[in-house]
Amino acid sequence: MEQAEVWINKGIDFAVEFGPKVIGAILIYIIGSWVIKKLIKVVQKGMTSQEYDKSLQKFLLSLVKWALTIFLIITVISTLGVETTSFAAVIAAAGLAIGLALQGSLSNFAGGVLIIIFKPYKIGDLVEAQGALGSVKEIEIFTTKLITPDNKLAIIPNGAMANGNIINYTAEGKMRVDTTIGVGYGEDIKTAKEVLLNVLTSDPKVLQDPAPSVNVSELADSSVNFAVRPFCKPEHYWDVYFGTLENCKLALDKAGIEIPYPHQVEIQKKG
Repeated sequence: MEQAEVWINKGIDFAVEFGPKVIGAILIYIIGSWVIKKLIKVVQKGMTSQEYDKSLQKFLLSLVKWALTIFLIITVISTLGVETTSFAAVIAAAGLAIGLALQGSLSNFAGGVLIIIFKPYKIGDLVEAQGALGSVKEIEIFTTKLITPDNKLAIIPNGAMANGNIINYTAEGKMRVDTTIGVGYGEDIKTAKEVLLNVLTSDPKVLQDPAPSVNVSELADSSVNFAVRPFCKPEHYWDVYFGTLENCKLALDKAGIEIPYPHQVEIQKKG
């Protein structure tokens, strides 16, 4: 009986000492778990309203959930009276090791996050970056995929995309097509200019605002060169580029205006 009484007293003392801590830890865990779920829903709703990429949403939500859960567990352990300094040190060391091991991947991930948030380009845009030109096919967490004009797939790390120069040809909704057409020195410049400008204004894919322009750009060795500059929508760029060259040649031929080309003169030796 005396032994039982001793154990009962120890149990009571233990309950008095640790009971409130255990109950507090349980309450903190329950309330904390509820708060985490609510925060995750709020964050998810915010990202959805901002039209974040789905893969980015999934990754960020998982990251936020794990970070909050780890913080909650450390708080619960601390409430029980356990020293948490060692736990924090281990987590910090693990985070540093993982960060060093995945430095390149984390850089690409950070770049992907910045691209999706600030949207310097979107799917379908014609962009030039890192020596590649093409239409954006996909924007993933770590890479951006472009389809080049010759139908090749260019995969560029997002770290390089976010830290490098990007030319977005689609952002303004219109592009200038730069071509050069030369005529002979003996031709009338005003007539040639009128013929070339008529080619541009008669093309339905050439925008009239901004207005197309034709100007003398160079007095070359064997020709007077015109800078022929129509504007078009990005999706019509190649149609306008190739169409302008072909139609200008046809129009100049019809008007009897010569486009100079190298002439070879054969000299026969008489012996």
